[in-house]
Amino acid sequence: MQLLLADVVAALERLWGIPSEVHRLNPLVATADNYDRLGYSPGDVTRDSRYSRHVSPTVMLRSHTSSGIPALLDSLRGELGRYDRLHVLPGLVYRRDAVDRTHVGTPHQVDLWRITARGLLGPAELRAMMAAVVEAVLPAADHPGVSWRSTPATHSYTAAGQQLDVLVTLPDGSREWLELAECGLVAAPVLRGSQLDPRRWAGLALGLGLDRALMLRKGIPDIRLLRSQHPDIRGQMTDLRPYRTVSVMPGIRRDLSLVLPDPADADAELLGDLARSALGTDAEVLASLEIKAVTPTADLPAAAVERLRLAPGDVNVLLSLVLQPLDRTLTDAEANQLRDRVYTALHRGKVQELIGG
Repeated sequence: MQLLLADVVAALERLWGIPSEVHRLNPLVATADNYDRLGYSPGDVTRDSRYSRHVSPTVMLRSHTSSGIPALLDSLRGELGRYDRLHVLPGLVYRRDAVDRTHVGTPHQVDLWRITARGLLGPAELRAMMAAVVEAVLPAADHPGVSWRSTPATHSYTAAGQQLDVLVTLPDGSREWLELAECGLVAAPVLRGSQLDPRRWAGLALGLGLDRALMLRKGIPDIRLLRSQHPDIRGQMTDLRPYRTVSVMPGIRRDLSLVLPDPADADAELLGDLARSALGTDAEVLASLEIKAVTPTADLPAAAVERLRLAPGDVNVLLSLVLQPLDRTLTDAEANQLRDRVYTALHRGKVQELIGG
């Protein structure tokens, strides 16, 4: 991952002919730096404890590496001459996420911010930045014919925000667009918050998920493989050469019928986060978590309402788990016990349906 990050940074240094500076910061940050000073509104749902890791009312585990930006911008107040530098902020981030082959709990992220004084930066420079990042992650020499696109996206701390997607081939041979990065021009209010005059200062901001970028670079079919302890897999994680397939054990599917009191809780990212927490050290066994159906009490047959003892405002959520260790085969009994641990953590109904014995 460090090799890939070095490639990306070197590509941007060459593109602009400017130096870079790496900041490896403490993951404990001021809540104000993680949210308020980056333009998040006071009522933003991401502030909720269901989605963020709050340590105290004013301190949290960062939910994105952008949380280091306010202090960085503060440090530039005394710069009076010309200034042009790429700031690199890598690190682990702590937030909810989906469970599937392209998402991982506690991902590695990097923020890449070019900050300049007495220079103009606009959409053309942003697009050149995106092109350079794609080429660094997926060099044409090894990945000929790479297709990428950018679509408008809204971020509280950027203007002209964009989502950067690349077209990838799935294990079954089909193709789909997969998000690689989010980016935009640094928003004027963020600069003003550090007493930097937007008439003098400008910037480009790009956030890149390093786990997914490395997965794409090496052609790894399942993001969990990046953290596998299997010796034949682990030995391939020291370089950027293409991944050589190692046989893994088949997955075991278990279906759950949950009762939740709030329809808003029927969210794949929220349930995935709770499932990972419930499994603890066994979380890597969870290959995917998918919501199949969400049905309000009023739309269910009377017999189902009676069996599950649903209240009028409840919802029934049908959830599918795939349990798949990367280095061994689960027994049915082990799969059932893991299923019950997830079920117990997620289910909020009056009747429990356990199968593990």
